[in-house]
Amino acid sequence: MSLDPVLLARDLIRKPSVTPIDAGAMDVLQAALEQLGFACRRLKFGEVENLYARRGTASPNLCFAGHTDVVPPGDADAWRKDPFEAEVEDGVLVGRGAVDMKGSIAAWVAAVDRLGEIPGSLSFLITGDEEGVALDGTKRVVALLQDEGEVIDHCLVGEPSSVQTLGDVVKVGRRGSLNVWITVTGRQGHVAYPERGANPIPALLKLLERLDARVLDDGYPSFPPSNLEITTVDVGNPATNVIPAVARGRFNIRFNPSWTGARLMEWIEAEAKAVEAEHPGRTIALEFLHSGDAFLTEPGPFIEVISDAIEAELGVRPEPNTKGGTSDARFIRNLCPVVEFGLVGQTMHQVDERVPVEEIERLTTVYQRIIRDYFARFA
Repeated sequence: MSLDPVLLARDLIRKPSVTPIDAGAMDVLQAALEQLGFACRRLKFGEVENLYARRGTASPNLCFAGHTDVVPPGDADAWRKDPFEAEVEDGVLVGRGAVDMKGSIAAWVAAVDRLGEIPGSLSFLITGDEEGVALDGTKRVVALLQDEGEVIDHCLVGEPSSVQTLGDVVKVGRRGSLNVWITVTGRQGHVAYPERGANPIPALLKLLERLDARVLDDGYPSFPPSNLEITTVDVGNPATNVIPAVARGRFNIRFNPSWTGARLMEWIEAEAKAVEAEHPGRTIALEFLHSGDAFLTEPGPFIEVISDAIEAELGVRPEPNTKGGTSDARFIRNLCPVVEFGLVGQTMHQVDERVPVEEIERLTTVYQRIIRDYFARFA
């Protein structure tokens, strides 16, 4: 009897694995994989559980990557069903992680089960830190695998790439992401005696204005233009007659291959120094979190295998695009070409996250064909 992807998805959802808590989700997945003959390695970094599993030693090695962690459910009372009960109502599975992305993990496992042996290797790279800061998850596992000389030839990430209908979109790249924290320190004083203080707010506003005014680029082939978005300006000054000592701001840049994180940081540092020179008595400190550079998997046989399988099973030719936020594909690209394909993402991160059970079954069928056709092409 073949593995039921819907039952496995429900078992995974019932583990409330809100980042970075695993809550037993990895145990459920590991048990399923070991029954299919996979050798599983649990890799824990900090609080985060990760799993690398492989079956076979021959090449090529086709990897499925994903995450068992989920975002918080929010107000549980706003859900029509308990977010971690994984109830099926009128043919629809409701629960946190149903779409993003426990449903697709279950579909790939079921696809492997139904195919049996293949002429190469299959592997899983699963993290519990995709929805969080992503420092102790896939990034650390990829570095470890590189150090060990593990070869992964191609990778499919099961993120919910589909937009309106299953199979309409595959992600072939992602923009890079850079978060920046600005702290401007001046000198506190009385507003009636500005010469005795050094107000940090004008310097902060000037720096943000200069950064925000620049058109970073006009786009890049297959990518939209890079954009800078100011996300907060904080002073926290309750008094009406006090010049504050400190002002803070934060912004994020999503950037295409026209830029690298290193070049953006150099530009921001240069602008900060210029503003600091224009505002004596103020110092500007910067803190960066560079989540990864932009990447693009170029058209070729791997994308063709995935697109052909989707078209054969679903009757739609997927659009390859790079829209949306970041994913762990940005780390995996250091190992091999990577493409994202999974369920329809309309309800991910929302109250009543849900997926029709028929869609999980259809995805399983597509995954079966992708695996079979991949090894027919590359083995």
